[in-house]
Amino acid sequence: MNNNILALLISFIAGLSTTLGSIFIWIKPKSINNFIGTSLSFSGTIMILISLTELLPEGFFYIKYKYNIIYAILSLIIIFLIARLLNILINKKIKNKASKNVNLYRIGVLSMIALMIHNLPEGILTYVSSKVDLKLGIKLALAIMLHNVPEGIAIAVPIYYSTNSKKRGVEGAFISGLSEPLGAILAALLLSKYLTNTLVSIILLFVASIMINISINDIFEEANKYPRRSIILGIILGVITTLTLNFFF
Repeated sequence: MNNNILALLISFIAGLSTTLGSIFIWIKPKSINNFIGTSLSFSGTIMILISLTELLPEGFFYIKYKYNIIYAILSLIIIFLIARLLNILINKKIKNKASKNVNLYRIGVLSMIALMIHNLPEGILTYVSSKVDLKLGIKLALAIMLHNVPEGIAIAVPIYYSTNSKKRGVEGAFISGLSEPLGAILAALLLSKYLTNTLVSIILLFVASIMINISINDIFEEANKYPRRSIILGIILGVITTLTLNFFF
């Protein structure tokens, strides 16, 4: 098989693993409130930890290395403020389309948008790695797949419980996952011309900033409406999951 096609296929499979997170909408919990609270805090914790342990350091330290510490700090502050402003604007634009819970629907849509942006550089990274070393690409794709499952939960569960539509929940997770092979396609078409390490670093800082904003200002704000024990359980599970993934990958 052509190396380009194989690299794109690996990126496609890794991205669509986000859809696996939507299987949680078929779970029939004893307490819906506990389940939603745990799911929200679980996915919010993972999004924050991925941002703090992977995305922010990688983007920040490259800019620091390429330019200087002042430039890196200013870049981080400006990008974080832009991400916050975007978060506010998106919140205002989302209309009342949910039949039950507007806030849950809003969180599902916000998570989908944030993770679509997040998945673009992942798709680029998977494609490039697979082109250079197929085994490395497969290993990276596996790590991304495992990260993508809880990200799918962050999208599918809020959308389903706010609209009572499994179809919408699955569609949201699926659409978010499509941005990963899109990143791979962009890498294949534009890598040699436009994609630089500095641009990738800026994208990483932006993705981390918007994920942290959404997690703190939307996901955890909504999670606080549910039983406290479910929030604590979700945070613990999120920390364990992230540490486990980071340890093995």
